Amino acid sequence: MDFNMLSNLQMPKFDLGKIEWPKFDISRIQWSKIPKLRIGDSVPQLPIVQGGMGVGISLSGLASAVANEGGIGVIAANSIGMLDPDYYAKHKDANVVALRKEIRKTREKTSGIIGVNIMVAVQDFHALLMVAIEEKVDMVFLGAGLPIKGIPVEDFRSAGVKVVPIISSARAAGLIFRSWLKRYDDIPDGVVVEGPKAGGHLGFKEDQIDDPDYALESVLPDVVAEIKTYENKLRRTIPVIAAGGVYTGADIYKLFKLGASGVQMGTRFVATHECDADIRFKEAYVSCKEGDIEIIKSPVGMPGRAIRNKFLMDISAGKKMGHKCAWKCLKSCEIKTAPYCISLALDNARKGDLENGFAFAGSNAFRVDKIISVKDLLQELKEQYLCTEESMAGSLRIEYEKTLKKLAALKEEYVMALKSGLSSLRDEYGRDIEKRVTILREEYPKTMDRINSFKEGYLKAVDKANLLKVELAELFERYSLVNSLQTQKI
Repeated sequence: MDFNMLSNLQMPKFDLGKIEWPKFDISRIQWSKIPKLRIGDSVPQLPIVQGGMGVGISLSGLASAVANEGGIGVIAANSIGMLDPDYYAKHKDANVVALRKEIRKTREKTSGIIGVNIMVAVQDFHALLMVAIEEKVDMVFLGAGLPIKGIPVEDFRSAGVKVVPIISSARAAGLIFRSWLKRYDDIPDGVVVEGPKAGGHLGFKEDQIDDPDYALESVLPDVVAEIKTYENKLRRTIPVIAAGGVYTGADIYKLFKLGASGVQMGTRFVATHECDADIRFKEAYVSCKEGDIEIIKSPVGMPGRAIRNKFLMDISAGKKMGHKCAWKCLKSCEIKTAPYCISLALDNARKGDLENGFAFAGSNAFRVDKIISVKDLLQELKEQYLCTEESMAGSLRIEYEKTLKKLAALKEEYVMALKSGLSSLRDEYGRDIEKRVTILREEYPKTMDRINSFKEGYLKAVDKANLLKVELAELFERYSLVNSLQTQKI
């Protein structure tokens, strides 16, 4: 029997011994704290921005408490002058004086990172910007409009004040960044992308609010991709901060997986002892049910989310509330036809007078069941985040171990298939070399196909294991889980 004739056949060259088997030891992973948020040279201990809430809901009390616990505390500047009993006599000047005073009060209470939220839509927008610059706050958050024209960028830079626009789409982000490059040869230091589950005025049309295409989870990746082009072009880190409906540490973890570098939260901070609103305002959150939270049409022409009460029901029924306009504080307000003054209604609510006002709130406000401290809230969020991360790591660990077992089985099956395939060919050839040589040439490719099929399956399993290895390695670089979540300190 001349087995040399087999040399005419193309024998397999796949060398199983040369395969590099995974050596990644999952047991060596060390998990760490929540990732850092970097906005320019400002790096808070926690990547959490307390949303600016007006009128007067987030002032020095709340902002300083958040900053002291490692987050970014934010003062809401809109109609802040209503804190002054003489607001109607001083008009817009009261806003400038009150904002300056509140910034200084906050600085007396904290050395942490603080910001100011200023609405582009207010008439005294630029005057409020100059106060923030003169007082050298760490950053300003600019919402309710596109901050494009007349932005004092050089003054911001000279004072070391970072600028973070609040947007609702990748299109808006691109428009702001392109305009800044053209006008100022500069770009903002980050962006907040706010989804339709937020409280207060929303940057969406009413028919978009419940549309999945406009959900934060849908919009966020597009904004991250848009901002990434400017990061690559300018070689700068530009964080994207997710907002609107963020309620738990698990929410934060999921948004980070979608590309966010931080989160902004408002609703959760209302139900804290340090929040500057009256206790009756906070209790409206604690007592409300899911069905009580509704979308209203604001007098300024935008949809907003608030907690339904008698005031709003009367407005919905067509009742007009008597009001006095100190001055046209919002550019889009038509005070002559407006059924009520929204600034006055919100200020009344801040003071606990919910018969003559109402509370703006996020879609998750009904989940609030008690009033706690800022410290306890941030600790809870941190623990929830780390528990979610650990749970995800556990799932990866199980999948990784299953893949390793599958690799071993595929390896054994491959070797057996290779041996049995060649042995079968030799037996056939030996029985009748003259009659079987044609059959041999036909059967051999089929056998090789079977062997290659095992090979392909094996290599796919290796690829899957390597993907798991990469993802787990990234977690290794980012996280180091402390021994006990309960004993961690923020």
